Amino acid sequence: MNAVPQIFDRALYLARQKKASPAQRPLLDYVAEDLATRLSVINHQFETVGVIAGEPQAFVDTLRMTGKCKDIVTIAPPADDNLNLPPLSYNAIFTLLDLHTVNDVPGYLAQCARALKPDGLFFACCFAGESLAELRQSWLVAESETREGVSPRVAPMIGVREMGGLLQRAGLALPVTDNDHLTVRYADGLALLGEVKAFGFANPMSDRRKGFTSRGLLSAALQDYQTANGDPDGRVRASLDFLWAMAWKPHASQPQPKKPGSATARMVDFLKPGEH
Repeated sequence: MNAVPQIFDRALYLARQKKASPAQRPLLDYVAEDLATRLSVINHQFETVGVIAGEPQAFVDTLRMTGKCKDIVTIAPPADDNLNLPPLSYNAIFTLLDLHTVNDVPGYLAQCARALKPDGLFFACCFAGESLAELRQSWLVAESETREGVSPRVAPMIGVREMGGLLQRAGLALPVTDNDHLTVRYADGLALLGEVKAFGFANPMSDRRKGFTSRGLLSAALQDYQTANGDPDGRVRASLDFLWAMAWKPHASQPQPKKPGSATARMVDFLKPGEH
């Protein structure tokens, strides 16, 4: 059996999360508020709920506030991606701001699927898409200009369509995924880097350059960032994309796709003359 590539240094990432600054609270509140909105359209009550998150309190508070989750258990993200979840134990599992640094995503999702009871809900939010794409580009430009060699600095992200396929592969049904884009502004590139570090989101890549970043490289990256992403008032923009995903443990009560050839009407009957 092939070993899972260790793209992320999970142990380092989780250790940084424990030391993260309270400044990340607005970010957690933003995700928690969106979580409440999305859960409001789900007409279910969940008896036993698991929450996987490095900093779970904001999410636990939100789930309790909805009145839809009775017994909530917090689950600390593991460094080895082994969640150790008992099978058929949860009516809902929420994994929040963790999946973006998981090495074995298919295995992680499969563990969650096995731990869900029939008709149980899987709900996830993680960084994805174009998150910090501007920062990635500026590091690449700076490393090329200073000839220090390109080093992995911004993590690869899961795509919306890719997540839908992964959920089905894990044995979950009725997957729904979407992307929420957020543009944030900072006084300058250095302020952005400071907040990334304060949040515990600094470079978690296993193949990252282990030495200190030289002053020349940092200066070149900040200059490129200001030039490429600066606004007229001098502040700079940064992109954050949140991937939201949900799916259900299969159950007989769920809508089932029709068998091929079972249709009782033709599409042509619904088209106006001249339409194809």
